[in-house]
Amino acid sequence: MDDQLSDKLREECGVFGIHGHADAARLIYLGLYALQHRGQESCGIVTSDGREMRPDRAMGLVPDVFDAERLDRLTGTSGIGHVRYSTAGEVSIREAQPFQIKCKYGQVAVCHNGNLPFATEARKDLERDGAIFSSTSDTEVILHGIARSQALTVREAIPEVLCETDGAFSMLFLTPDALFAVRDPRGFRPLALGKLEDAWVVASETCAFDLIGATYVRDVEPGELVVIDGAGLHSSRPLPRREHSMCVFEHVYFARPDSLIYGRSVNESRHKMGRRLAVEHPAQADLVVPVPDSGVSAAIGYAAESGISFRFGLVRNHYVHRTFIEPRQSIRAFGVRVKLNPVRHLINGRRVVLIDDSIVRGTTSKKIVRMVREAGASEVHMRISCPPTVSPCYYGVDTPNRDELIGAQMSVEEICRFIEADSLGYLSLEGMLAASGLEPGTTCVSCWTGRYPTEITPRAETQWAREHEPVPSD
Repeated sequence: MDDQLSDKLREECGVFGIHGHADAARLIYLGLYALQHRGQESCGIVTSDGREMRPDRAMGLVPDVFDAERLDRLTGTSGIGHVRYSTAGEVSIREAQPFQIKCKYGQVAVCHNGNLPFATEARKDLERDGAIFSSTSDTEVILHGIARSQALTVREAIPEVLCETDGAFSMLFLTPDALFAVRDPRGFRPLALGKLEDAWVVASETCAFDLIGATYVRDVEPGELVVIDGAGLHSSRPLPRREHSMCVFEHVYFARPDSLIYGRSVNESRHKMGRRLAVEHPAQADLVVPVPDSGVSAAIGYAAESGISFRFGLVRNHYVHRTFIEPRQSIRAFGVRVKLNPVRHLINGRRVVLIDDSIVRGTTSKKIVRMVREAGASEVHMRISCPPTVSPCYYGVDTPNRDELIGAQMSVEEICRFIEADSLGYLSLEGMLAASGLEPGTTCVSCWTGRYPTEITPRAETQWAREHEPVPSD
């Protein structure tokens, strides 16, 4: 069993970069460690000493891959790193980032958080022209574009290629003498800029800055290209202007609660989502219980607003690996029980409000509700801190096909019956946006509305569906 709580949207990826520090490799390692929640399939680091670039990447978690000996080989004062969860492409070492090439501009490495819906079409055109790809990743298409550019320098080639690229990208590029950070004009995925003494750092989330003692300065703005080299930091806006479409799910679920995303506290957003949820969907109950860990902040807000007692009635096992040996004898809802267990003396005989961040397929929510009932709950009321998910994401979030999204197939009443809850309430779109503090016109809410900020061509949609074949429920 590959994922014990399969009824979740999956994180995208995390990127981290630094320029101008003698201990670059170890700081990248720590930065990636802080971003591990954004991807657990593979990780990689590329460093530069100003002349040569040294790569290392592997399948697995950051602390399992990089030991002191491997980090010692990654010499240099600048570098970039990546943790991956695949939203497109295969799961293999060939897909692990950063990717590195040698072309007419010299050595260039790149790592990417996001997704490029039209990369499949561009890839086929390149292959017809004789291009050779070493991976199935959409990121490699960008490298081919840079290598084929007629620009005089790589500093000119990067924005030239990205000006013609539509989709979600927060990217870091590394050359022997410079670090480049760029964010797509719509700002789908986050990218933060920080300072550590005289060094500049860039990361998907500010929690990575906290671990290494860096200070958050600001976000890399949508459409901005930041170049960091020996002369300092240079900012430009070479990409075409677009309406902003920042992913709200970063505040609902993906990001760590101790991070600032789009300059706003994730923990505060989730707390306010819980408060709004209590106003929109009150419940007569004895306990508010979060589904850990992502439901905790919203549950605290719900309890504070409603006056209902907050308790950790579900305990999560944090030491569950992605795969493990199941017992030969069938155990009911084993996949959920191995990760979550109810505190029976808290739940028994009480009316419980369960708070979670989302329901995707509904299968795991159903098992959790059953488990809480079996622990003795007299009533189980499910509350969700975002609207029903009705559409897949093409911008860097691994969502199932629409046919697998229970919110697209059933009404709220039908979902409530399916998961066997006494009641079910979702936070409204308006309530979620108000809680996040993000303006409606600056956000991407396509997974809740089905309206996309970019055109999704039938060819791109077909390819995406092929890469996201339905998985059997456990």
